[in-house]
Amino acid sequence: MKIVVVGMGYVGLSNSMLLAQHNKVIGVDISQERVDALNARKSPIIDNEIIDYLSKEDLNFNATTNLPDSVTGADYVIVSTPTNYDEDINYFDTSSVESVIEEIIKCEPNVCIIIKSTVPVGFTDKINKKLGTQAVVFSPEFLREGHALLDNLYPSRIIVGEKSERAEVFAHLLLQGSLKETVDFLFTGSCEAEAIKLFSNTYLAMRVAFFNELDSYALSKGLDSRQLVDGICLDKRIGNTYNNPSFGYGGYCLPKDTKQLLANYDEVPQNLIQAVVLSNESRKDFIADRISLQSPNTVGFYRLIMKEGSDNFRLSAVQGIMQRIKAKGINVVVYEPYLKASNFCGFQVIDSLDQFKSSVDVIVANRYSSELSDVESKLFTRDLFQNN
Repeated sequence: MKIVVVGMGYVGLSNSMLLAQHNKVIGVDISQERVDALNARKSPIIDNEIIDYLSKEDLNFNATTNLPDSVTGADYVIVSTPTNYDEDINYFDTSSVESVIEEIIKCEPNVCIIIKSTVPVGFTDKINKKLGTQAVVFSPEFLREGHALLDNLYPSRIIVGEKSERAEVFAHLLLQGSLKETVDFLFTGSCEAEAIKLFSNTYLAMRVAFFNELDSYALSKGLDSRQLVDGICLDKRIGNTYNNPSFGYGGYCLPKDTKQLLANYDEVPQNLIQAVVLSNESRKDFIADRISLQSPNTVGFYRLIMKEGSDNFRLSAVQGIMQRIKAKGINVVVYEPYLKASNFCGFQVIDSLDQFKSSVDVIVANRYSSELSDVESKLFTRDLFQNN
């Protein structure tokens, strides 16, 4: 089949690699630099499987900035453009998704459009009604940054928000590219599929928030957090995953998805969803206070990324702590190899790790690295298990 994927970020690129094993796939992006890199078989993002597939696999894939020409004759068009959360209106900014869908329908009115971007509950029905079409279908993604293609090759489940033949065909296209023999399929209503995405990410955020609050309690009371987590997670009902304390949940998905779900509760009684959002801010306050108790003159933040295997630090919790430390009148510097500038949001960036280590009193690291083994006396981290 001919499949067009619009938006070459984690979601779009991982889906492109998955589907291009057995189909003709055209990736569309507004960045000519990103398109040129992809056509040279170089990944513009850090994801080991995407890097390997681009450089080593025989994929029927090419990239372009030309959307109208690309969608002509397409069987499916996947939309995976960003939907950032707008704090002013308490809602996702879906303008990029909407404009792409409108352009696709103008060029190829009968093509099936699959939304992979995260959207508010009710968005798919709303856009179909607005445009007088039934072309748009929502299918949620469940991917980790840095392991997006891996999670598509070994999917936890495949969900499509429509009960139809075209939905089943699309689900089997995803299965065809995966490395799992059997995968659970679920075909739902569009609103249900949208809600599944938001509730799934909010549950993960809730779990992060729980173990972070456990860690805050242990630090405050002089208890060993590791012993608490180990003992609690031996209960099979709780399980031994997503239990490593951090500076808060961050990244591109969890912060915006939890806030969007809370906004969708506008006229529905709730306490827990709001608590998840508030807990993340409280954790950052607590961590900043613990660091300032050491009375440092200069605090150095080792990496802006939240975890290894990723180059994305959008909305990382680390940045919230940096702002809080700065507000206390403490000098803050940053070491982040992915930054090429000498300044990041008003913070000095030091590109030499040795200089960084020697110029700070406290080194703050969301996740431990062996690069810091010689300065552990300066290190502040809550990474109990040394994993993501």
